[in-house]
This record gives sequence, structure tokens and C-alpha cells, in this order.
Amino acid sequence: MVEYNPFDPDTFRNPYPVYRQLRDEAPVFHNADLKFWAISRHADVLAAHNDWQTFSSAGGVTIEGHEAGQPMLILKDPPEHRWHRKIVSKVFSPRSMMKLEPYIRGKAAELLDQFVGAEEFDVVQEFAVRLPLDVISELLGIPEEHRAFVNKTADAMLNRGNGPRSEEEFVNANIGLLELYQSLIAERRKEPKDDPISLLIKTEVIDDEDGVTTRRMSDQEIAFRFLELGVAGHETVAKAIPNGLMALTRFPEQRRRLLADPTLYDRAAGETLRYDAPSHLQGRTTTRDVELHGVTIPAGERVMLLTGSALRDERVYEEPDVFNMDRRDEPSTLFFGFGIHRCLGAHLARLELRIALQEVLNRFPDYIADPDRADMPVVSNVRGAHHLPFVTSGAGIAA
Repeated sequence: MVEYNPFDPDTFRNPYPVYRQLRDEAPVFHNADLKFWAISRHADVLAAHNDWQTFSSAGGVTIEGHEAGQPMLILKDPPEHRWHRKIVSKVFSPRSMMKLEPYIRGKAAELLDQFVGAEEFDVVQEFAVRLPLDVISELLGIPEEHRAFVNKTADAMLNRGNGPRSEEEFVNANIGLLELYQSLIAERRKEPKDDPISLLIKTEVIDDEDGVTTRRMSDQEIAFRFLELGVAGHETVAKAIPNGLMALTRFPEQRRRLLADPTLYDRAAGETLRYDAPSHLQGRTTTRDVELHGVTIPAGERVMLLTGSALRDERVYEEPDVFNMDRRDEPSTLFFGFGIHRCLGAHLARLELRIALQEVLNRFPDYIADPDRADMPVVSNVRGAHHLPFVTSGAGIAA
């Protein structure tokens, strides 16, 4: 009989065998102790993302649901969700994010060049964490002197150690970040600049519901938008980079193809996000009874949409446990969520990952990132290495 506990360290380190069991034996799984249901097949996860009326985000997106009730965009359903996202999308458009490419490439080079000639370094702490932190801070307009604090506090929000994170830890980390963002907003109200904070302060839109009402975000709402964008934009990429490096260690023939053909790096980024997605589950709350695969999920229950499982579903992907840049069987970019809550920074995250992989391989084509040496503490919603020794040569790939 299949058992699924996302807090179990062994399951967290390698959840894929359990995911396969869930898909085959219990596509609608109930964990009575932790009080959540889990949906694991691709078609079901995708359908739930698209049905916000039934699978609501308002009750929280984690198993514990400590964040429920906070004014976060991810916790809003229409109609309020529409005008909030409309404002944020005006400021953080795909075009504005793509303009960051020279900055991303320059920052990646700066971080990696100091290790040219070294035998080994921690690629997570020295590169994968620092790159997206600088990029998202640049995008949001966070001053340099605050960026280390944002990194430390965001990690405190997400880290669960060996079990469920306490509500006190979550709340204290939230407060720390919100106080920083609110102080920056207060500064911009006094002295506006040509930056995202100032743009969000002055941007207003017409509410789609009546076509008349003008909407503008409060300082608190802007602070929460930055909290979401900062944590999600930083942590997802910080986990995806080492996931990609470990995958290319596991599948050396794919790395050889990248070294021979740099046009494949975008495919490598996409396949990394499918093969070893950084975001493994998204929480929802049912608004009505749901019958699926002969099982009834009652109204008001917390449901985990297992993206990490859906992206390895053999019903959709041929040889799903193989990293393959030639895939054409990508029915959706489910690794960034789907529907109304699809990640606002999806374009930026994929760009960062593509550049990171390329800049690493440009300098260290023979690297070894051994998955067995990765330190992977249990972390909220996302999965990846907290530390990963990176041996700069020895794989024999470039020979």
C-alpha cells in the first residue's frame, strides 16, 4: 500500500518512485495524519489548475496553510485576482524581464570567474543562490545593501528542517521582509524614482467587473507583491540550477550535445524544469465535493497538486525518467503552474536557468555535480539542494 509524506527526508530526496506508485495505485491519495489529499496524474493536476472555482487558492498553497488570509496574489481568486495581476503585469512584463539578459550574463560571469582554477566549490551557496537573488533584486529595485537580508529571511520562510515548519517561524520571516519592503515603499512615496516600486505606487487599472471602478494597490498590497515575487523568483531558480547541473552529470551524452551545439540551451532549461522541477506541489482547497477516480474529496479539504509527479507521468511523457532535450511531448509548461496562477516570472526564470547552464559549461565543461553528495533538507513546496559540492573537472566530457 502506497504511503506519501512529503516531510519524510527519504521521500523528499527522491520522491519519484513514490509518485509513480501514487499515479498507478492511488491517483487520489489521502494523508489523514497531515490532513491533505494529493492528486498526482498530469491530466488531473492540469484540470485542477484550470478550475479555480473548485480548487481555490484562498485557503493557502502549502500543507500547513499558515499563509491563508494574507493579501498575497497567489491566495486571491477572481474577481479580485484579475485587477491585482493586471497591475503587476504592467510593471513586470515579459519584455521588461527579458531586458535583464545582459545583467544576468554579466552577474553569472562575475560569480563563476572567481572559481576558475579552483578544484571544487559549493555551486549552490556560491552561485545558484546568489545569481537569482541579485537578478530578482535588480528587477524589483531592491538596494544592494538589503539583498543578503532578503536571502536569509526568504530561506527562513521556506525551510522546514526535518518536519513541518512552525507558524511562528513563518510569521517572523514574513514580518521581516514586509517591514523592509514597506520602508522602501515609504521612501519612494517621498522621492519617486524610475523603478518598479514607484511604478507600482502610481499604476492604476480599470476593474474588469464593472468597467468603471479604478483600482490601485495599497502600500501593504505592494509589499506583499514584492514578498511573493522575491521569494518565488529567487527560490525557484536557486533550486533549478543545481537540479540541471546534476541532471547533466547523470546524462553525460546530453551535456556533450550542449557543448557541441549552444542553440540547445533553451531546450536544456525546459527539460530541467520538467525532469527535476523545483516546485513539486501547489496547495488548493476544495469549494465543493469532488469525485475523481472513484474517490470523493469533500468540500473544504486541502488538496496538493503534485506537479513533480505530473511532469514524470508516463501517460504523457515517453521515458519520463530520462533527461532528453529532444522532447516534443510537452503538453503544457506545468512546471510554472497553470491557469490564472501561472508564475508571473516564468520567462525570467527560464532565461536565468538557460544562461546559468551555459556560463557554467563555458568555464567548466568537465565538471562533476554528484547527486549523492547533495545536501537536501526538506523545504516548503520546492525541492533542491541546499549545498552541492561542484568538482570543476574530472568527468572527461570535453576530451
